[in-house]
Amino acid sequence: MKALLDESQPIFLQIAQMIMDDIVDGILKEGERVPSENELSRFYNINRATARKGLQNLVDQDIIYKQRGIGMFVNEGAKDQVLREKQKHYREYYILPLLEEARRVGMTVEQVINLIRDEEKKL
Repeated sequence: MKALLDESQPIFLQIAQMIMDDIVDGILKEGERVPSENELSRFYNINRATARKGLQNLVDQDIIYKQRGIGMFVNEGAKDQVLREKQKHYREYYILPLLEEARRVGMTVEQVINLIRDEEKKL
């Protein structure tokens, strides 16, 4: 599990985001059990209600499901669902701020594209 770092975002959303990231990265696979409220609250030293709220957020989105008395598990199709959601928000969180900052510092779209291509070659 990763550390909670983003003080601008509520902890329960950070919990949900970390689990979604683990699903996208293949750390948590479809059908696998996710950490419980107790495990999350102990690991991050947070209130169980906060951990529960983060997990419930994922249940509400059909990313994970509850099996009473057993735990919570990654839903079938969760990875594709999370990827689609992340791709949908990519424009809002990355492209628009990038273009706004580029315009602010006097860069053209072509310069930004060339910069991205140059960086991609380095990867």
